[in-house]
Amino acid sequence: MSWLVQVREMVESSFQPLACECVICADGSMTVRIFDEATGRVDLMVTGIAVSKIKTLEDVAMLIEELRDELATVSVDHPELQPSSQA
Repeated sequence: MSWLVQVREMVESSFQPLACECVICADGSMTVRIFDEATGRVDLMVTGIAVSKIKTLEDVAMLIEELRDELATVSVDHPELQPSSQA
């Protein structure tokens, strides 16, 4: 399995219950879209991530942390985007 496939799988599995889709672009960048699969609502989309700078597991962990921070910021700015809690 190639490193980029592993990176994509690690990132995509890190945002449950939201869905996450990573697309590796021809220019060597990655686009990450985090969304509610049931409604299709996109909570966060980040483009232009340089995959050439993701070389280690620590780099992947840092990317995931940065995406989570950005998602949290978006959710605070727009409370309607926060995942609904099930009681």
